[in-house]
Amino acid sequence: MNAIAPRAIWFDFGGVLSPPLSELFDAYEQKTGITPRALRAAMDAVGADLGAHPLAPIELASITEYEWGSRLRTHLAAANPALDLSRAELEMFGGQWFSDIRCNSLMASTVRSMRAQGHLVGVLSNNVVEWEPHWHRMIEPAGELDALIDSCIVGVRKPEPRIFRIAEEALGVAPSECLLIDDLAENCAAAEESGWQAIRFTSNAQTLRELSYRTGTYSVV
Repeated sequence: MNAIAPRAIWFDFGGVLSPPLSELFDAYEQKTGITPRALRAAMDAVGADLGAHPLAPIELASITEYEWGSRLRTHLAAANPALDLSRAELEMFGGQWFSDIRCNSLMASTVRSMRAQGHLVGVLSNNVVEWEPHWHRMIEPAGELDALIDSCIVGVRKPEPRIFRIAEEALGVAPSECLLIDDLAENCAAAEESGWQAIRFTSNAQTLRELSYRTGTYSVV
């Protein structure tokens, strides 16, 4: 076990408390007919238009979901002239993206277990204002949180260092007392550069093994 056991455990939403992002893209293709490759390319193009990371404008609330979805539609139509977009509710993207999607139940139970054992627990997520009703509903099985830090509310997103400072202040903890569980390597690296501990989520089993090592107390309830 580490010399300093984490006092605050922060869970990412997308890819940790939600199913893996690859599964979400595949599910969206089933709903709309838009392949993951085409959708990712359109997201990249929207970001390039705005001189930003593909999702930064919407995750920082710089543009609305409607404008972002309209831009996606324009790029998808231009790059894929034969693609039928009639099933895609791009201007209300979040509702369709999250429909029929359930949370990662084992990670939700992990949140509850960690809090029951005396740890502070929070969600640290890059997310979108208009999507909040959908993903908040999804994480209800995780139970009560001590903090929720959302990029679109605080105006900064992972992997920028300032979001880690905001999270520390929200719970009144030192950097060395924080542990981030995230599926993206760049977010884990940024957390560690900010003095946090980090576990890169690749599977439930791997994450639970590492969490048990870090805390020395883990059990699922």
